[in-house]
Amino acid sequence: MDRAAHQVAECRVDHAVPRQRQLAGEGRTDHARLEVHAILALHADVGVGETLFDQSTDSGGVHGAALRFRGRQATFGRRLRLAARMRAAKSSRFRPAERARPPTQRPGTIVNAQLKPVPPVLMHPMLDPERLSASARRVFEIEADAIRGLSARVDASFFRACALMLDCTGRIVVSGMGKSGHIANKIAATLASTGTPAFFVHPAEASHGDLGMITEKDVVLALSNSGETDELLAILPLIKRQGIPLVAMSGNTNSSLARLADVHLDVSVPVEACPLNLAPTSSTTATLVMGDALAIALLEARGFTADDFARSHPAGSLGRRLLLRISDIMHTGDQVPSIASGSSVSDALLEMTRKGLGLTAVVDREQRLLGVFTDGDLRRTLDDAEIDLRGTSVDAIMTARAKTITSDKLAVEAARLMEDFKIHALLVVDNDGKLVGALNIHDLLRARVV
Repeated sequence: MDRAAHQVAECRVDHAVPRQRQLAGEGRTDHARLEVHAILALHADVGVGETLFDQSTDSGGVHGAALRFRGRQATFGRRLRLAARMRAAKSSRFRPAERARPPTQRPGTIVNAQLKPVPPVLMHPMLDPERLSASARRVFEIEADAIRGLSARVDASFFRACALMLDCTGRIVVSGMGKSGHIANKIAATLASTGTPAFFVHPAEASHGDLGMITEKDVVLALSNSGETDELLAILPLIKRQGIPLVAMSGNTNSSLARLADVHLDVSVPVEACPLNLAPTSSTTATLVMGDALAIALLEARGFTADDFARSHPAGSLGRRLLLRISDIMHTGDQVPSIASGSSVSDALLEMTRKGLGLTAVVDREQRLLGVFTDGDLRRTLDDAEIDLRGTSVDAIMTARAKTITSDKLAVEAARLMEDFKIHALLVVDNDGKLVGALNIHDLLRARVV
């Protein structure tokens, strides 16, 4: 047997087989026709990346002997030699030092994944608070100066651009490449949401079929800081050939885009906020602000109202506040708590309990509202020992001048009334003062008005 190789196995399995060293030293010894040919130790550690066979042999050390009898060899010996060869093939993948050392695994480590701790951010040499604050303030100042410089450029060109867009019977087609493309997309969205139909067309896609989206009724608003963007210049001759008005925004009044445009808006800036004067920063800000100025000028020229704005923003809290009316959420019909004039306080309590709105209206025969009885009136009544709840008429203790609202009002106005007068419910009446509905704060909450 190979005693050197056996020493490696011995150091891994001594804990499992006592007297391993003594047995290894005996070599081949005849014991009543039983010959101990070799002692083999196999051990595999479960670890990340091992094959299924390697892990299956990891249940413990495997020890055995090739038993040799006269005339034949035991099957157990052949199995041990096969296992030894497979163990040797596995061990050859590692250095001797790695084969002798069991793999270590930190507690909590995920199999087949290495989790590295995130280094503390304050260790970064560039994260100097004063330096970062100074950089941010410098950007604010540069971009603010760029915006202030636009005021002097709101001239006849700006008026002509507004006139072209206001007279447009189609849509405003906004286009730009790169960072200007992102700004163009935002300007198109702002125009569309403020009453000027608009959409964005990518200039590269326009050259491959999307140019068909632009019609003779449209106005094109092209954005390019340099005014020499190849993708834009490639489609401009086709646009001009169709007689489509072209409004351009660029930072170069002598550019190809400026010369081809019917109206050119100068959005040049002295310097970019980028310290390298390369990344589009103050130039894109100036372009965006000029686009906002166009959108708001057109909004005011069209007489665009809050209701118009709500129609293009039906979703979200903004749409609910501007579109939802009292008639959409109020209780009507049998759900409205009401009792006739002259009813007892106990009748009013029963009606309040059945309808669950915390109040009941007191009406005459024609359903005109005479007053309201609320849980606050009930508490004040209970404090007066002289009042008989069964015998007293509700007219004597109701609130005669009740707060009301009409069904055509916005739901947000009901919320404002409840907040101003510290009440939690309102009765809804028509123009003749007749009771038509009721609502409370829970109805506004369910409608997500408040």
